Amino acid sequence: MSKRAASRQGFCMRDFSLRRLLGGIPPSTFLAEYWQKRPLLVRQALPGFGDWLDRDGLSALACRDDAESRLVRHQRGRWRLDHGPFAREELDALPARGWSLLVSGVNHLLPEGDRLLHAFDFVPHARLDDLMVSFAPDGGGVGPHFDSYDVFLIQGLGRRRWEIGGQDDLALVEGAPLRILRNFRAEQSWELEPGDILYLPPRFAHNGVALGDCMTWSVGFRAPKAQEIVGEFLNHLQDTLDIPGMYADPALRQPRHPARLPDELVDWAAGVVDSLRWGRADIVDFLGRYLSEPKAHVFFEPPTRPLSPATFARRVAVTGVALDARSRCLFSVRTFFMNGERVEAAPALLPALRQLADHRRLPPGEYAQSLLALLHAWYAAGYLRATPAHG
Repeated sequence: MSKRAASRQGFCMRDFSLRRLLGGIPPSTFLAEYWQKRPLLVRQALPGFGDWLDRDGLSALACRDDAESRLVRHQRGRWRLDHGPFAREELDALPARGWSLLVSGVNHLLPEGDRLLHAFDFVPHARLDDLMVSFAPDGGGVGPHFDSYDVFLIQGLGRRRWEIGGQDDLALVEGAPLRILRNFRAEQSWELEPGDILYLPPRFAHNGVALGDCMTWSVGFRAPKAQEIVGEFLNHLQDTLDIPGMYADPALRQPRHPARLPDELVDWAAGVVDSLRWGRADIVDFLGRYLSEPKAHVFFEPPTRPLSPATFARRVAVTGVALDARSRCLFSVRTFFMNGERVEAAPALLPALRQLADHRRLPPGEYAQSLLALLHAWYAAGYLRATPAHG
């Protein structure tokens, strides 16, 4: 076995306990005292972390059509942002300083990335977003900025100096393609080495500068904006409501001002809109579909030669099943949402489906035919796969 293969196997077999990731702090204490409140630095949470992906490997991911990649350059005081996929020749020709390559959704691209992301499952899946990995040469970074969401910054290759501040002044540099803070003021500074983790709450100003070749892994969380939720919910209502009726004016009279909106039409439209009603069940249905919907660039690959239902059932009895890394599965009571699709589950299926949603896999075993039928449909769509339970 090669040294690189051995390091990858060592990573896969490593146990990421929450107490280690959080520096010995129980998750309940972290959530009560740090989450969305104050930063936390954990030294050597993952000793020797990150040797299974280097600059060449990240560059290869940035060239893929199914990856979200960005190249940030800072030259002569000006910022430039380009989106991938990139040509390998372009990335290999980058200068020795002044740039950062970022690839989002690495949890969809590499099994190790998916496993790392879900080591942070002490936060609800509806809030867990993705794993981003960045590479920068000496002095590289994306400038002082703030994020609107919580983030865990894990140091991989090399070292990075992080400066942070809890400032209220979040004014941005005008005309920049990135959200660069105009008046950044550092209050604390640390140099992170491989395996160190820095947690930052939302809207906490920070600036990371590479000290030599450097790779940083960012576990990000989803925090929908109120405007986003309202807009998407109205779209959801438009797609799901069926409102009968049509405006009619059999007693119409010739108007004095033809261009004036008729009061009767305004009153009728106001009544129609006022008649709209929704409750908690409608909100649950919307949120389940919306928050489990994969991002626009995500596509699933159904098996080219799918197993028959009978063969699939025999395979599951031996290997179990696991969700595809791109799948998002949420639930509320008896309603499950798989990649934006809603499924009402019979009471007998709830324990197994909740286990699948929570742990993203089911162990080998004999399962009810109704459950196997649902699992087979998801398998045929590419949402899950029959795989060994330890894989």
